[in-house]
Amino acid sequence: MTGPRSSTVSTSPLVNPDKDRRLHKRVALSIAGRVLDDDGIDHEMTTIDISCSGAMIRSEHRPEAGAQVICYFNELGRVAATVIRATPTGFAAHFRIVQHKREKLADRLTWLLNKDRLDLTDDRTGQRTAAGGPALLTLDDGREIKCRVLDISLTGASFEAERATPMVGDTVFAGNVRGEVVRVTGKTFAIRYLRK
Repeated sequence: MTGPRSSTVSTSPLVNPDKDRRLHKRVALSIAGRVLDDDGIDHEMTTIDISCSGAMIRSEHRPEAGAQVICYFNELGRVAATVIRATPTGFAAHFRIVQHKREKLADRLTWLLNKDRLDLTDDRTGQRTAAGGPALLTLDDGREIKCRVLDISLTGASFEAERATPMVGDTVFAGNVRGEVVRVTGKTFAIRYLRK
């Protein structure tokens, strides 16, 4: 166990580059992607292990400890990171992300880790973008659902309802967009867009 940690993240070269101060347990998971260097050049990379707070990365690009980098993971999206240390095969990085994004990253990593053993399929065929703000959906019978947009893509969207949620299979209208509810979990639900 490590000692108490400060609640602020230092931007100076890491507290102890000889020690990997992990906040969360890492899992062995290979995710391809690219890392952007200071000159704006992309370099290929693959994770060796990863958690929602950092990763060990295999790459020919080996930035120095304390360097600020941008990582683009194929399955996770864009993540800003601070390099902890260079290694013979790449580097270790600590993610600089806010708590709600860390939680979403943890959920996605859990799904990726379990999808093969549980034979899961990802029904999100379009790249999703984090969104926000209120939304008002209307059911076929005229009832309205006040909610908040969680994310959107070219093929669907997810929401968090203030009170009652629709049921799987319900048709809803968001403005002039018609959709079908495909998933409900607690107060959150997802729709796929229907062609007119």
